[in-house]
Amino acid sequence: MTNEKDAPTRTSLLSTFPEIVVAVTTFTLHFVWEFVQAPTYSGMVEMNHWDGIKLCMSATFGDVGFALTAFWLTALAARSRNWIMRPTPLNYVLFLTVGLALTIGFEYYYTQISLRWTYSDLMPLVPPFGTGLSPLLQWVFIPLLTVWATRRIILGSLAIQNEKTASF
Repeated sequence: MTNEKDAPTRTSLLSTFPEIVVAVTTFTLHFVWEFVQAPTYSGMVEMNHWDGIKLCMSATFGDVGFALTAFWLTALAARSRNWIMRPTPLNYVLFLTVGLALTIGFEYYYTQISLRWTYSDLMPLVPPFGTGLSPLLQWVFIPLLTVWATRRIILGSLAIQNEKTASF
C-alpha cells in the first residue's frame, strides 16, 4: 500500500514545472482579454457567437505559445526555469520584450501581409508598424499579471504541500 507521503502530488508538479502554471494562467487571462478587445477588430462584433469563440480561442492559443516562448527564453538567460519565483528586473524586461516582439511581428504579418484580420476604427494604432494599441497593452499587463499569479499559485501549492508533510 502506498503511503500518502510517497505519492506524487499536484502541488509538487506545480513547482517542478512552472510553465504549466504559466500556460494555464496566461490562457485564462488572454482568453478574457481577447473577448474584451473584440470590438477593436473588424467584423468581430457581427460574427456568429460560435465563430467568435473559435477565433478568440485560436488567438489565445497563440498567446500561450508567445508566453511559453518568452518564459523559456527568459529561463535560458536566467539559467533556471524557476526565475519566475524571484524575478529580477532583467527577467521582467526579457519576458515582456519577447512577448512584445512576437506580438508586433505577428500583428504586422496578419494585418499588413496576409490580411487575415483588420483593425476596426476603434483601434488606436502605434507607429512605426501600425500595431494596434490593445494587443500591445495586452502584452504588457497580461505577462505582469502572469508572473505575479504564477508566483502566488506556486507559493500557495508549496505551503499546502509543506502543511501536509508537517502533519504526518
